[in-house]
Amino acid sequence: MPAQQPIGVFDSGYGGLTVFRSIAAQLPGYDYVYLGDNARAPYGNRSFSTIYQYTWECVQQLFKMGCPLVILACNTASAKALRNIQQLDLPNGDPTKRVLGVIRPTAEVIGSYSKTKQIGVLGTKGTVQSESYLIEINKFSPDVQVYQQACPLWVPLVENGEHNQPGADYFIKKYLDAVMAQSAGIDTLLLACTHYPLLQEKIEAYLPQHIKVVPQGDIIAASLADYLQRHPEMETRLSRTGTHRFFTTSDDTADFDKNASLFLGSEVKSEYLELS
Repeated sequence: MPAQQPIGVFDSGYGGLTVFRSIAAQLPGYDYVYLGDNARAPYGNRSFSTIYQYTWECVQQLFKMGCPLVILACNTASAKALRNIQQLDLPNGDPTKRVLGVIRPTAEVIGSYSKTKQIGVLGTKGTVQSESYLIEINKFSPDVQVYQQACPLWVPLVENGEHNQPGADYFIKKYLDAVMAQSAGIDTLLLACTHYPLLQEKIEAYLPQHIKVVPQGDIIAASLADYLQRHPEMETRLSRTGTHRFFTTSDDTADFDKNASLFLGSEVKSEYLELS
């Protein structure tokens, strides 16, 4: 076994850093490798087969870097690639490796946030079209009614640094009005894209105070902590030297570092990774 066996965290770009931030805060001391596929982002509007191909390529890269456990900190990848990876690729490759997503852990608990049992899900076009949240939330909370809304312009706003600008308000309000028009009883809005926490302050400004806006970071971190407690055979494999490494498939690492720092809330120094 390699001396260092970090936890891998994958996202199509920057958004997964909001999940990584929560994971590293709740589970300090472990080694982590973050990989953003910025050269091919965004994933949200791509086909099922393309998203699966890209995600699996990046997961395999993290395996090569010594990660026995990879978190898909990306809703689109979790919706369109995780099932194939878990059910087909891992059993036929290395069944000792594990890949976990963000949809199931979120679906397990989100029903408890709502008093009215009506939840709005805000996500990318790919996540919404997959209906993964409709299916998964129904498994754990069949009494909860789920209303979905795709917000295709929110990720570009964030990735172009426009999320704090006045021009973003029009598109934030547009999608919020659309989801709230589906039911006046919605009292919980799930941010089912890891970019959206950067818009949370503006989102909350357009909503009544009784509506909860729920990002995923802390939910995923708590779920991972529980997973490691229940699976000591994996937990004992993980190395603990407190190392955090960041990789991007974009050759402009300076641009990645600048934008990634906004998501992480601290300075990032990344390395370029050419997929092989």
